[in-house]
Amino acid sequence: MKVLICQTRFGIGDCVIFLPYIHAIAKRYGPVTLLAKKSSRANEIFKYDKSIKEILFLERDKKKNGKHSGIKGFFNLAKEIRSYNFDIGFIFNSSLRYSLIFKLAKIKKIYQYPLFRKKDNIFLSAKIFTEMVLNEVISTQPEIKIEDSVVRTSKEKYNINSNVKNICLGLSASGETKRWGVERYLKICERINKEMPARFFLAGGANDRNLINYFLNSSLKSNCFSFEKMSISETLPIIKSCNLYLGNDTGWLHLASALDLKCIALFMDSPALSYGRYSRNINIITPKGFTEETTTHDTLGKDKIDVETVYTKTIQMLAN
Repeated sequence: MKVLICQTRFGIGDCVIFLPYIHAIAKRYGPVTLLAKKSSRANEIFKYDKSIKEILFLERDKKKNGKHSGIKGFFNLAKEIRSYNFDIGFIFNSSLRYSLIFKLAKIKKIYQYPLFRKKDNIFLSAKIFTEMVLNEVISTQPEIKIEDSVVRTSKEKYNINSNVKNICLGLSASGETKRWGVERYLKICERINKEMPARFFLAGGANDRNLINYFLNSSLKSNCFSFEKMSISETLPIIKSCNLYLGNDTGWLHLASALDLKCIALFMDSPALSYGRYSRNINIITPKGFTEETTTHDTLGKDKIDVETVYTKTIQMLAN
């Protein structure tokens, strides 16, 4: 059975949140093909995952004359998909565009969200949709599959051991209002390091160089390791080997939660209800005066989360 899954949300975190439903479909029908955006980094997230046969990337960037942009791109994509002769298609959105593309691609059986729906809770909508089609209960907890031998090799290569507390530090985020403040994280990490031997893995990329350098130029520089020049797939076994994730609501948080790492996530300008509740591994901290139900993309609460609250929670979780 040849199955195509369309998941076109932009980010890494979005891709991770859909993992349980992709895995459930693959368990029912065998390895699937995924249609996704390059920004999702699906090729790296699924590097070790045998549930995914192949990934087709959407190229809809109008500025770069993407081959799937506009009217011409509509037909290009339909033609490309048709060449695979898929039997079943799952569309995890309410777009008429993809509905018509899948029909033009002659996919025999198509399942999709209700058309033209404007808003949804990302993980609940995916769960309800997949459960309805497969007629089975599906956990919302994602799992990034990675071989034990890969993790062991990574531990040896980067000298990760149980004599210290290894913390994945999520300094990055998609916007300034979603970043708590690197100086606050440094204060907490300095206090942690006085309490117990600790090592800090700085989760960020090239665009986060100023945040990473803040730590690398600090008193903790010898205790820090940066992900700046690494691919996502290279960081996965390192994150898997850590004791805790501490950081912002960013792609690194969702990768860590799917690698079964305990996570402390600061939701200061994004909906915790949608991006935190789906995983048993995510412990949410919200700004003072807000709850998991009331945080939104307009909360602007990074100055309403105090250092002491985050530090206390971190110490508690490192002790467990």
